[in-house]
Amino acid sequence: MIQIAIAGSSDNEPLPKAVKKTKEFIEELAKHKDKVVLLTGGRGGIMEIASREFVKFGGVVVGVLPERQEGNEFNTIRIKTGMDFAERSAIMINSADVLVVLGGGIGTMVEALMAYDYSKPLVVVTDTGYPSDRLELLAQDGYFDHKKLVKVHFTKDAKEAARLALELAR
Repeated sequence: MIQIAIAGSSDNEPLPKAVKKTKEFIEELAKHKDKVVLLTGGRGGIMEIASREFVKFGGVVVGVLPERQEGNEFNTIRIKTGMDFAERSAIMINSADVLVVLGGGIGTMVEALMAYDYSKPLVVVTDTGYPSDRLELLAQDGYFDHKKLVKVHFTKDAKEAARLALELAR
């Protein structure tokens, strides 16, 4: 199985552009639901929308939760880490074959940088309206720093992000 993790805002009312792109991403990813497990932070906002949509298409969602939270109702499997948010993110990213950023703030951007630091393939969906769109400014040559640990892929097209994630995870 391919384990694709997503990072996204936990806002109760996520930005409309990010919601639209999340649904498009999941619609494309769901075409491969028999060989993909979706890993999320298991909570609300973009994570809940992605989880709901993937489950609707028959996919399996693993929510890697901070502390002892229950998370959203669409987690097929809940892993209650008992850890804080950053520690939980480390577990999710280390378990993933690739991380896809679907739009968010500081937590989402930390996860993107963490994936880069762990040399995990990384796809960032841009034009979501969230601060994570600006990650592209940090990677003008395709990398976040001089170490060039892993190329960072940016796209405005959420369906392309799903295709890239599948390709990079192999």
